[in-house]
Amino acid sequence: MDPNATAQLYEQLRKELEPPQPDINKATGMLNKLKIGMTGLPDTAQGHTLARQILEQAVLLSIRAKDLPSFERYIAQLKPYYYDYAASLTPSPSQYPILGLNLLRLLAQNRIAEFHSELELIPTDQHQGNQYIRHPIALEQYMMEGAFKRIWNARSDVPSDMYTFFMDMLMDTIRDEIADCSEKAYASVPLGEAQKLMLFATPKQLQDFAAKRGWTESQGSYFFHTSSSSTPRGEIPSMQLIKETLSYAKELERII
Repeated sequence: MDPNATAQLYEQLRKELEPPQPDINKATGMLNKLKIGMTGLPDTAQGHTLARQILEQAVLLSIRAKDLPSFERYIAQLKPYYYDYAASLTPSPSQYPILGLNLLRLLAQNRIAEFHSELELIPTDQHQGNQYIRHPIALEQYMMEGAFKRIWNARSDVPSDMYTFFMDMLMDTIRDEIADCSEKAYASVPLGEAQKLMLFATPKQLQDFAAKRGWTESQGSYFFHTSSSSTPRGEIPSMQLIKETLSYAKELERII
């Protein structure tokens, strides 16, 4: 495809993705043609800029389509343009919104180590100075503190509507973590407390979640029924541990 035709098709894709609910199939068809057109772009700053813009639209399309594998793939393809070609290209206004989305995606998938690895690639002055980067950093801090209510409240304060998809995914991850801990700590929980604990807005949402987890509703509570299916915990052999520790101490004393 001629580079000029590629540029024109890119503009069509950009306009197609502007509405909150674009035609996903039509946009995907455009993107497939653009990916072929990218192979004919010149190895110049202008060609690299257009390739970067196409990939940025691909990232946004993957979110609209809720296609996580594609999102991850296009992010990986964008990184060279954001980092390796940074000195030769004009900075993209979409760079930090997209990098912030990627950080939020890693949080939502509970990939904390990768979150910090990606954060190290971003200049430190952007960590608090850029709203798109500051937002996921704050969420990660809330997670470490166990301040899940603050994460719930942060859903209404996202820097872009594109962040809502990953915020919902993050809440699902948090609910699963809370449920795992609750099932290990308690035999049951009252219905009203369960809705607050799991941060659901309606009882119907809690009912669907409880059904997915296999909880049983009875006498105004949800029962977890995990004790019978979980592996029995053996007693800690305290006397044996004491004897072994004393034996190690004696051996160490001989060596010294």
